[in-house]
Amino acid sequence: MADNARAKKLADLIREVVAEKLQRGIKDPRLGTHVTITDTRVTGDLREATVFYTVYGDDEERASAAAGLESAKGILRSAVGAAAGTKFTPTLTFVADALPETAKTIEDLLDKARASDAKVREASSGATYAGEADPYRKPEDEDEEGTTA
Repeated sequence: MADNARAKKLADLIREVVAEKLQRGIKDPRLGTHVTITDTRVTGDLREATVFYTVYGDDEERASAAAGLESAKGILRSAVGAAAGTKFTPTLTFVADALPETAKTIEDLLDKARASDAKVREASSGATYAGEADPYRKPEDEDEEGTTA
């Protein structure tokens, strides 16, 4: 079992090598400049690596990029093996990263919250307190009533 520092170091190396190879080494038009490698994770035994990627475009471009990555998996694994110099080169699994969709959902929720806050602010703009502005008793109030604190 390898330590976490070694797995992290290998994951960083895999991310860099795969991104560089996609940018300059693979001539598949499906991969082009649309694919961005976002993260890489390696198992503790250094046998399997999961590469997370995003594709900027529509669903058709995402599907073609996934097919392109599957077809280039062998070339990318060979490049990782040459760069890593380890006894066993990890198998690569490509997973579409859900980060853009999650970010979009969060932005939509924040927009809803801002709109709701604006409505509340608008409704409370002319409102006054139900009682006094400061509902708490103060020591000088108690002295006026004849009791001492």
